[in-house]
Amino acid sequence: MPRGFFFDNTRCTGCRTCVLACKDYHDHGSELAFRMVLDYEGGGWTRTNDGTLYQDAYAYHISIACNHCNSPVCTQVCPTGAMHKDDLDLVWPDVRKCIGCGYCTMACPYHAPRIDQELKRSSKCDGCRTRVANEQAPICVEACPVRALDFAAAGTLAERYPTAVRSIMPLPSEDATDPNLFILPSPAAERATDGGGRIANRQEAGIA
Repeated sequence: MPRGFFFDNTRCTGCRTCVLACKDYHDHGSELAFRMVLDYEGGGWTRTNDGTLYQDAYAYHISIACNHCNSPVCTQVCPTGAMHKDDLDLVWPDVRKCIGCGYCTMACPYHAPRIDQELKRSSKCDGCRTRVANEQAPICVEACPVRALDFAAAGTLAERYPTAVRSIMPLPSEDATDPNLFILPSPAAERATDGGGRIANRQEAGIA
């Protein structure tokens, strides 16, 4: 039963509570994060012929982690079978098999797997599988102060949020991995479909 996340882009304020809750729950240092928030900005100002100024600027935030895709490229490129889908349909690396080659990190278009520099192995969101097995929500979902996140079976999310889309800028097309990600886009995200914006916090997010 595929499971995934819902993200309400109209609610998210970019507060990073989801990121910090995940770090605290998994006891991560500053250099490792399973969830990240992207700040996406675009548009600008133009001066009209009569001297007045017109603006079409926009900005919004995207909270993103592993989407536990139906066609996860991380599992396809893993040479040892460490990266796998378990019986809960959640994707994570088996530390007994992982050799830290980084192929999963390079392949994932969502930048979900990271190489733990201390342990020299792949590390990523596992959907808080222990909590899910006990019928609890992932810690990021529980921590969000504005309830911008939800987690459930993919079919349940599709029924619960019938107007959700599968991708907004700057995320890749859903065709890449068939992610179990459902997004309610904000008006700003609907304006950003031309791809003219930019990720304003690439360094923070660890995106080259």
